[in-house]
Formats: sequence, C-alpha cells, structure tokens
Amino acid sequence: MNIKEQLKDPIFKTIGEIADGMGREVYAVGGFVRDIFLRRPSKDYDFVTVGSGIELAKKVAEHLGKNAHLSVFPNYGTAQVKSRGLELEFVGARKESYSRNSRNPIVEDGTLEDDMRRRDFTINAMAVCLNSDRFGELIDPFNGLDDLKAGIIRTPLDPDITFSDDPLRMLRAIRFSTQLFRPEITEKNPDYPFPFSFKIFPATFDAIRKNSSRMEIITRERINDELAKIMRSSHPSVGWRLLDMTGLLPWVFPSLIPLKGVEMKEGKGHKDNFYHTIQVVDNVAARSDNEWLRWAALLHDIAKPKTKKYDSKLGWTFHNHNFIGEKMIPRIFREMKLPLNDKMKYVAKLVGLHMRPQAVGEEGVSDSAVRRLLSDAGNDIEDLMMLAESDITSKQPQKVMRQLEGFKKLRERMKDVIDADNLRNWKNPIDGNEIMERLGIAPGPEISRLKNIIKEAIIEGEIPYDHDAAWEYLINHR
Repeated sequence: MNIKEQLKDPIFKTIGEIADGMGREVYAVGGFVRDIFLRRPSKDYDFVTVGSGIELAKKVAEHLGKNAHLSVFPNYGTAQVKSRGLELEFVGARKESYSRNSRNPIVEDGTLEDDMRRRDFTINAMAVCLNSDRFGELIDPFNGLDDLKAGIIRTPLDPDITFSDDPLRMLRAIRFSTQLFRPEITEKNPDYPFPFSFKIFPATFDAIRKNSSRMEIITRERINDELAKIMRSSHPSVGWRLLDMTGLLPWVFPSLIPLKGVEMKEGKGHKDNFYHTIQVVDNVAARSDNEWLRWAALLHDIAKPKTKKYDSKLGWTFHNHNFIGEKMIPRIFREMKLPLNDKMKYVAKLVGLHMRPQAVGEEGVSDSAVRRLLSDAGNDIEDLMMLAESDITSKQPQKVMRQLEGFKKLRERMKDVIDADNLRNWKNPIDGNEIMERLGIAPGPEISRLKNIIKEAIIEGEIPYDHDAAWEYLINHR
C-alpha cells in the first residue's frame, strides 16, 4: 500500500510544513494509522510531536484561521483543534510510569520510541511521518503491520506489566477484537488483505485472565464507555463471549453471571441463557443501529435465573420473567451507572413487553389483544417486534418457521387495527383537564380511573377511537 495516497487531505501536509517551520518532528499515530491499512474511514486524527504538542496545535489553529476551534488541556499536555468537521488531537512524545493503585500515569517528555512503547497494542503502535523530507514514511517498531496481517491483538511490551499499569487496556483488547470482527468486508472486497477477525494473542489473553481483578480500580464510566463501543459493533456477542472467557465479566457486568450454565433434572435441561442472550443481541444488531434496543436485548431474560422452576410435567419454566425483569432494570442501571432517564425507561418497557408479541400472535387471539399491545407499546411497537423476532434462536427449523409465521400474521393484524383505529400513536381522546372541568372532579386517582374506562372500551372494540363516542360512553359507565 502506498501510504502517501492515503494522506490526501491537505491537513497532513499543512501540519508537516508547520512542524518543519518549527524544527519539529511530527507523526500521525494510533488508530488512524491502523485504519489506513484496514480501509476504515476516520475523521479523528492523532498527532505526536517531539516537543510540545500544545505549541504545535496553537500554530495549526492559527494557520487554519477563524474557522478553527482550539481547546488546550495543560494538565495532560494535549490540545485539540476542530476544523472542517475534523478533530485533530496533538500531544508531545512522552513516556509513562504507573503507581499500583491508579491508572493515571506519571508523565515525562520522551522520544517517539518512548511514545510508541506506551501504546496499548502493536496494531496501535505505528506512526506515519508528516515532515516534508519523510512524508508518508511508516514507523513500526513493534511489527504492528505484521500483526494486522495475522489478525493478532497483542501488547508491545510484557502484557502483565501493560495490564497491571492500566487495566482498562484489558477491556480495550476485547473491544478491538469485537470492532475488528467484520466478516462482511471480505464478502464485499475479495482482495481485502487482512483477516475479518482479530484474535487476542495467547500470552496477552492469559495476562488478561491473570490480571482481571485489577479492573476494580477502573471507574464505572470508563468501563461503560468501552461496553458502549462493544454494543455498537456489528457483532456484540464477540465481546460478551470474550468478557466471559477472560474472567472480566464479573467485574464489568455481574448481573449477567446468573444467566450462565445449564441445569439438568430428570434428563431435561434448558438452554444456556447467557449464550442465548448474546445471540439475541447479535440478531438485533443485524437489523438495527439502535444501541438501547441492543441493551434491551441483552437484558430481556435477566430475570430468568430468579424465576426458574422445574415442573415434572412442563419441564423448566420461567413464569413472569418479563415482568420481574422490567422491575430489575432501574436497579441494574443504577448499579452500572447507566443513564437513569428515558433510555432506562425504554429498556425496561421492552423487557416487560418482549413476550407479548408471541402470545398475541397465536391463533384465535382477539383484535382487542392486538389493540392492547399497540396501546402499551406505542411508538416503540416496531422495536418491540424486532426484539421478539430476534428472540427466536431455536435450532429446530419447524419451530422457527412456526414462530416467524405467527409474527407475520400479527404484523398483518396490527396493520389492519392501526388503519381502523389509529392506535399506534395512542392518546386518550379525553384528557384529564376536560374530565375535571366538565365533571367537577379534583385532581387525583379518580381521573386516571375514568381515563382507563375509556381506554378499555376502545381496546375492547366497544366504541370507536372518537372523542364524542368516548365522552358519551364515560357519562354512561362512570
């Protein structure tokens, strides 16, 4: 590959020329260099200079003019320039040392080689020179390009030291392995020269297992940032499987641990709910970029361990695991420091409803049950249907076909009900203010009771979705 051809944006030569004028070396580094080879687009560029990164950033911002926005972080010796939709990060070459009880390093000025040594993985420890006399030259002290070609994730130095110094790198190894799992790229590009999956090198993998307890010094926010990137990848199950295999799962998401394993009684077992769950997450990911729908998939069976019972006639049962799971979501989000806002409510709602489409899709279910599903799901009905359809992981083709056919018929019935009753965007035709004003009732639970009378009548098909019909019904049935 001709690296110079990948540096077409004028910003690279501009930065090189500015550094030349300052008598400085400057390099593009890290993930951007890796992604040049992997043919992954990026607009976030990292630069290392031997000297002050802040000084170079100020010169670049000055050159780019009034449309450039400069942010300086003196405590970290870094600066950022935003211009033309690009994010340019500048730092001076440095070397780092760590104390046992913190992942925050002691930083000193260093050489480019020092800077490469502190990188997390060999595939991220490559640099491309931007100075005019060496423009496009690759610096690869740890054979990162060879590891790219082999599909290997490993640390530049002793992995025990690397992970003990900064335990977050263990989670980053899994995140990179997940993000770089891209089987679709080889299907679209037969000449693609790199593997579609990246394995964690055995010694690196063993070091993660050995140092897993070091995750206790990492903040929940940093863990969640890495988990979010895993969840946004095309195949999140790769990451969740690795988290389990490396022993990191108890440290990053302990609520999932009870899902693991299969219990046998009288020769009957149930499926491993952990592996079923991460397959459902992948199924959702194949259909939607909605990160929080993927979280709903991850947590849809979270209450199965609590509700698991064995019946000699029925086998294993998990009665009401959806409703109990819905109630568990707020506690899990608080413990995990996930957002306690509409995203949490959305996940809880879908967890509580995820069994309903299958039940409503069965033969003989009334239109009122379809109306009730539409009313309860509201604008999230399509997401709920995706989750329910993704929940089919049976290896029995006939069972899968039967369930999919049931969902197909349910969609057809929903369309008919939506067209007739406009229930998809449910809103009670009589609001609380009108009830209070016309009936002279003070605010309180009585208002909710009266509104529910109207809702039930519409859902049961006793009255149309109409204001006047609803008011007349209320007067006669309150």
